[in-house]
Amino acid sequence: MSDWRSDRVGSALAGENPTVLAELDQSFAVIGDVQWLPGYSLALTKVPGVDRLSDLPRAQRIGYLADVDLLASAVEVVCRRRDGAFRRVNVGILGNADAFLHAHIWPRYDWEPEALLTKPVWLYPSANWSDPRHAVGAAHDGLRSDLAAEIALSRNSAEFRFNV
Repeated sequence: MSDWRSDRVGSALAGENPTVLAELDQSFAVIGDVQWLPGYSLALTKVPGVDRLSDLPRAQRIGYLADVDLLASAVEVVCRRRDGAFRRVNVGILGNADAFLHAHIWPRYDWEPEALLTKPVWLYPSANWSDPRHAVGAAHDGLRSDLAAEIALSRNSAEFRFNV
């Protein structure tokens, strides 16, 4: 695959998406390309061609949402442990820019600018998406490792065992 970004789902299925933290039942847990809010992660569908949640049969939809819950919980645990200013996790399924099912898991922190603290992350400057200072990289290896470990721990927890 020439550029994994051109087909994030296909590259995850092929084992070529470097952002994958874990394969879950109905999704891939991935770390976000940008980390201006450390811990930003996503749940990518495992079904190529699925554009929206309603494209999945009900059982798969429920399984996907269970994966989103598991990932959001793991992000919350890791971010709370790593930063005392952790505030909460925001979860959103938008799909307006990328035509594949994915859920955004955004950790929020008390150190965010006051004008944005209680607002949606989409109100942050659009330049954050392309600013190299925010790009995921080697500086995030510890965060990646912590997230992957917490996801694995959660998957083995009775609280998160889910069968449709």
